[in-house]
Amino acid sequence: MPGVRFTEEQSTNLATLYGRALDARSANPLLGDTAAAEALERIDYDFGKFGMNRNLTLSVAARAKVFDDLLRDFLRSHPRATVLHLGAGMDSRVFRLDPGPEVAWFDIDYPDVIALREQVYPAGRPGYRTIGSSVTDTRWLAEVPADRPAAIVAEGLTMYLDPDEGRAMFRAIVNHLPTGEAIFDAFSPLGIRLQKLNPVVRRSGARLRWGIADPRELEATGLELAQVLYAPEMAAPMRDRASLTVRAQLAVLERIRLFREMGRLLRYRF
Repeated sequence: MPGVRFTEEQSTNLATLYGRALDARSANPLLGDTAAAEALERIDYDFGKFGMNRNLTLSVAARAKVFDDLLRDFLRSHPRATVLHLGAGMDSRVFRLDPGPEVAWFDIDYPDVIALREQVYPAGRPGYRTIGSSVTDTRWLAEVPADRPAAIVAEGLTMYLDPDEGRAMFRAIVNHLPTGEAIFDAFSPLGIRLQKLNPVVRRSGARLRWGIADPRELEATGLELAQVLYAPEMAAPMRDRASLTVRAQLAVLERIRLFREMGRLLRYRF
């Protein structure tokens, strides 16, 4: 059973893996990520340090479900596409969505993260590859085909990037690919300032760096804003299952714009 020594930022992907696994083990799963539950059994790590309670577990599963649904819609319209899963961490999204062999799917993350993935997830999936690299060192794009529509997916990544490096990364990817969509979540500058209120960030010791004030500022990289989902909308799949306290918090978020826009899921076309 492999042990894990990740940086603070890298360890957050273990927290979300844990949340998806706990959801899969529950009596009534929201996401039903059985691959995450199986992967958890193969990793030697103190997952209890994340303090993942029912509400946090539901939050992790709900966010992943919103991402999955958007990507599933894209692949339904583009059955022969490229998927770039940036900062894939230990996310088993490729196994959850189970795309056809015509989809060229790339999970990209640091070499030590990819090494752990290769120890705990099944090998030999048609059309699926991993690339061990920092996502902002875009020399990895040389391995990605540039002849088909592409979906760029990044869940829980952008807020950890240096802003200039993040913008340069998106610009390089858009320049390499012919057409497609980018789907990722982002924090506002206020969300960055209040990062210690985020229990996963606080318990992992990670540090957030990039707050996006206006989603349209990324249009300078070649992305065209198509959709914005705010935190209450991202939490919609869990609303009926969450505690009364969380429901009340979501109701407050819906009414106060400054807090509602702290976390957003952004979808762009290019």
